[in-house]
Amino acid sequence: MELRNRSAFHEYFFETTYIAGMVLVGTEVKAIRNGKVSFNDAYCHFHKGELYVKNLHISEYAFGTTQRHEPSQERKLLLHKKELRKLEAKMKEKGYTIIPLKIFFNEKNLAKMEIGLGKGKKVHDKRETIKKRDVEKDMKRYLK
Repeated sequence: MELRNRSAFHEYFFETTYIAGMVLVGTEVKAIRNGKVSFNDAYCHFHKGELYVKNLHISEYAFGTTQRHEPSQERKLLLHKKELRKLEAKMKEKGYTIIPLKIFFNEKNLAKMEIGLGKGKKVHDKRETIKKRDVEKDMKRYLK
């Protein structure tokens, strides 16, 4: 199962992507398995050398007991120190941001998040992306 941030590729150009582990509570994992995740306005930021994802909304699990989680709390991401240093150096440059791209479960059933280091697109770049997508759709239609 894979949950994607569809608007991210419309809003940003991505240079590199990384796979990060996530620190989650049990009810958050169950809510992710049910697909109850919203990427609206989600982004990553550094705090004391550690990477956190902010504004990622994971809805409450309906069958949770007293151990419920806060839906839009900050969640820590786990990366190697070398990768964290690279990302932090890039973040200090103007225009770069780290955006969550997708959440998935690996072969060991651990929740992972793919994050991308990206720069925001201008309006004319967004129009070009839409035109390319429309042309590709038309080509697929004609080839069928």
